[in-house]
This record gives sequence, C-alpha cells and structure tokens, in this order.
Amino acid sequence: MRLAVPGLPSALTLLGSAMLLSAFAGLIVSGLLGVVKIVVRSASAYFSSGQRAQRRLHFVQARQEQLKRLFYFKALKIRYVNDLNRKRLLRLNNRKHIRALSKAIGKDLLAIKADLPETTYLQLQQDNSRYRKRQDVEALLKLQQKISSIV
Repeated sequence: MRLAVPGLPSALTLLGSAMLLSAFAGLIVSGLLGVVKIVVRSASAYFSSGQRAQRRLHFVQARQEQLKRLFYFKALKIRYVNDLNRKRLLRLNNRKHIRALSKAIGKDLLAIKADLPETTYLQLQQDNSRYRKRQDVEALLKLQQKISSIV
C-alpha cells in the first residue's frame, strides 16, 4: 500500500488521453500538409511551360477539327444551294424554250392554215396549246415534225 499512489491512475489516464489526442492532431496536421503539398505540386505542374504548351497544342488541334467540320458543312451547303439554283435555272430555261418552240409551231400553223382543213388546223392548234401547258417537249417536237411533213 505504501507503493500505491492515489493520483497516479488519473494522472496516467490524463497523460494517455493527451498523448492520443496529440497523435490524432499530428495525423490531421500531416494529412493537411500532404494535401497542401499535393495541391501546390498540381498547381505548379498545371502552370508549367510544358503543360501550357500541351494545352495550347490540344486547343489548336481542336480548332483545326472544328474548322474542318465547318468547311465540310459550308461546302455541303454551297453544293446544295448551287444544285437548287441550277435546277431552278434549268426549269426556267426549259419553259423559255418550250414557249419559243410553241410560238414557232404557231407560226408554222399560220403559214399553212390555208392549205389545211379547218378541223385539222384546230386540232393541231389545240395539241400545241395542250403540249405547251403540260411542258411536254417531246410531244411538241413530234408536232413540229408532223407539221413540217404536212408542208
């Protein structure tokens, strides 16, 4: 009993708790220092000249790809618009030639009106009008050949 010190267990418990708390604090501080160290390394690597050059290269490559796609779609649009314009002009040109052919047939009919019976003349005139309205070039050409063979 003489060796028993009454305050020793509470003092040792207090000392053990303090040591455990300081160990946890040391772990937390070293963890925070590790995180800070990693963030600093990452930031310095991110802003390094090699990484900047790599990012710039990726940016330029992405821009080139974007311009290639843009060029392709612009070329596609230009081809489409040109095709529409070509078809529109072709239709207009065909109408113009059909009108001119119909007028020529009308003049040929007037030239040979005296030589034809009235019903034949009227039938040929109606055919001319009908073919012109239908935009039928082949029929108009056959009609013109028929009229020229009559003469």
